[in-house]
Amino acid sequence: MKRLLIEIGVEEMPAIPLLKELKNIELKWQKVLEEYHLQSEFSFFYTPRRLTLLHEKFKEKQEDSVIELIGAPKEIAYKDGKLTQAGQSFLQKAGISEDELEFKEIKGKEVLYHQKKQVGKKSAELLGEMIEKWLKSLNFGKSMRWGKGEFEFIRPLRSLVCILGDDLVEFEGYGLKSAKKTFIHRSVSYDLAEFKGISEYFELLEKNFVILEQNKRREKILAEFKELETKFKIKIAKDNELLDEVVAITEYPKALLGSFEAEFLDIPSEVIITSMRDNQRYFAVFKDGNLANNFIVVANAVCEDYSKIIAGNERVLRARLSDAMFFWQNDLKSGLAPDKLGSMLYLEGLGTLKDKIEREKKVAYALCDIYKSDFKELCIAIDYAKADLLTSMIYEFPELQGIMGSYYAKAQGFSEKICLAIKQQYLPNSENSPLPSAEFSSIVALANKLDSLMGLFSLGKIPTGTKDPYALRRAASGVIKIALNLGLKFDLCELLSKIASNYKEFDLKSLENFIFERLYTLYEANASFIKAVLASKNSDLIHIDKAIKALIALSAKPNFDEKFSTFKRLANIAVKINSSLDENALVEAEEKALYKAFKELNLKAEPEFLLEKLFALKPKIDSFFDKVMINVDDEGLRTNRQVLVYEIYKAFLSVADIKELSL
Repeated sequence: MKRLLIEIGVEEMPAIPLLKELKNIELKWQKVLEEYHLQSEFSFFYTPRRLTLLHEKFKEKQEDSVIELIGAPKEIAYKDGKLTQAGQSFLQKAGISEDELEFKEIKGKEVLYHQKKQVGKKSAELLGEMIEKWLKSLNFGKSMRWGKGEFEFIRPLRSLVCILGDDLVEFEGYGLKSAKKTFIHRSVSYDLAEFKGISEYFELLEKNFVILEQNKRREKILAEFKELETKFKIKIAKDNELLDEVVAITEYPKALLGSFEAEFLDIPSEVIITSMRDNQRYFAVFKDGNLANNFIVVANAVCEDYSKIIAGNERVLRARLSDAMFFWQNDLKSGLAPDKLGSMLYLEGLGTLKDKIEREKKVAYALCDIYKSDFKELCIAIDYAKADLLTSMIYEFPELQGIMGSYYAKAQGFSEKICLAIKQQYLPNSENSPLPSAEFSSIVALANKLDSLMGLFSLGKIPTGTKDPYALRRAASGVIKIALNLGLKFDLCELLSKIASNYKEFDLKSLENFIFERLYTLYEANASFIKAVLASKNSDLIHIDKAIKALIALSAKPNFDEKFSTFKRLANIAVKINSSLDENALVEAEEKALYKAFKELNLKAEPEFLLEKLFALKPKIDSFFDKVMINVDDEGLRTNRQVLVYEIYKAFLSVADIKELSL
C-alpha cells in the first residue's frame, strides 16, 4: 500500500457550476475505483484552480481474480455433434480450444462454461486511464473547449499530477503530461512550482498561501468574521450559500470590512443586500439590529496592506448603489401603474399579465367561500401585485419582485394589509421558504399559484422528468403548504372544479393528481401511508394531513405490526355488499361483541381518534375470525357477516385504504 496523490490543475473555475457538481465528484471517483477493483478510502479537496484526491493507502496492483464465463446451453452450442456458431463464439470469447471446453449445470440446464484466472494489473498502468474516465464523467453544465477544440472541461486544464508513493505516474491527457508541478498562490507566482513528493506538495502549498482543504478555508473566514464582529461591534449576516461560493473562489481568504455612504441607506435594505450579494459577493453588516453602511468582502490576495483592495471594492459598490438610488427615486416618482400590464405578454395562449390578474381575481372570489376576506380589498391587492414588473428596479433586480412592489404601494398610501400581500404573493418560493404571514396575503398567493397551475395545465405545459421550467411543482407544494397553514377545510377537487370555467378545457384529474403527488415530498413517512390516505378519495387537504399524521403516529406505537396484520386481513376479505346489516341475524357471541363495540364508535371523529379506536377492535376481530365462519352455506348469515366486515373496512376507508398500506 502506498500514498496516492492526484491533482488536476485548472484555470479559475466558476463557483456555482463547481458547487452543483460537488456532491457527485467523490461518488464518480468511487465508481471508477470500483470498476477497476482498486477501492480504498480517499479525501477530496478543491480550490478554484485545482481538484485534488488523496489516498493514504492505495493498492500497488489489482488483486488476481477468477472470471467465470457462461455460454449457450449444450443443445444450442452443438448440432449433429459439431459446434454451432454460438459454440464457436464462446471459444473465441474465452480464448480456448474445443478440447478445453467444459460444461456446467445452471438452473437445470447444461451450459458452456469456462473459468480462468485474470492477473491483476499494476495500478501505475491504470491510473492515467482512470483519471481521464473520472474527468470525462464530471458534469458542470457548460464546458469550455481548447486545444483546437478537441479538449473539453469546465475550464482548460493546465497541469496533471499523479504520484504513487513518491514516484511520478507518467501519463498524458488533455494535451498535458503528468509532472511533479503545481500552482501556488498568484500573489506569489504565476508559474508552476516543482516539488519532489507528496509531503513536499502539501508543504509547498501551505508555505505559498494555498489552503487546500475547503473546510479550513471556511473556518478561517468564520474566525475572521468573529474578530471583525467583536472589534467593530457589528453583526455579519449569515449566508451559507454565499459562504460556499466564497470558499470555492478563494485559495487564501481574507475577510475585510468596507463601508459606503450613509445616504444610500435610504434605499430599501433588500436592494442594498441583493446588490452586494449577487453582484459583488459581499456579506451584509448589521449594527443595533439595523442594516449598517458597511460590508464584508472576502479577498483572495496576499499582501501587507489591504487598504487598496478595500478602497477598490468600495468604489465598485458606490457605483452600483448610485444606480440603485436613481432607480428607486425614479420609480417612486412614476408610481405603480397596473393598467400598463395590458400590453405585457404573460404567456402565449394565456394572454397578458392583465388577463392573468383578472383570472386571479376569479380564483380569489372562489377562495372567499373558504376564507371570509374582503373581496374588494383582494381585488386591489391583486390589481397592483404585479405592477412592479414595469419598474426600473425590477428590471435590474428581478428577484425582488413583490418586495419592491410593497414599498411602492406603501409610498402610494395603500394599507399595510395590501402592501404585505403584494410583498408575500410569491411565497413560499423555495423548499425552506416562509409562508405568507396573514390570511389575506395567503389568499393572494393562492390565487397566483392556482391560476398558474390551471393556466399552464390547460395549455398542456405539464412538467416531465426533471424539467419544470415554470416551477409548477413548487407552486403545487405552495398551495398545499398555505392551505395547511391556514387550517380551514380546503377541498382541492371542489375548488378546481369551481374555477375550471375560466380556462381552456383539460383533464382536471391530471392536475389534481399532480398536486396530490407533492404530498410525498412533504412528509417523512412510509410512502404507502400517503397512497392509502389518497385512496380514501377525500380531497380535503386538511383531512388528508390529519390522516397521514395519524397513521405516522400510530405506526410508531408498540405492536403496530400485529394490529396492522389483523386489519390487512380484514381489508383483503372485505367485499362491498348492497345490503344493510341485520342485527337480529347476528347469532354467534363473537360477532355480536364485535358489532356492539363497532357501533359504539364515533365514525365522525378526527382521523387520529377514529384510527385509534378502530385498532382497539383488534382482539374482537381476531376472536371473530377464529370462532365465526363467514362463508357459511346459509346465504343470510353469510351476507350479514360480509356486511359487518365491509362496514369496519369502510370506516377505515374514511381515513385510509388499508389495502394500500405496506410495512
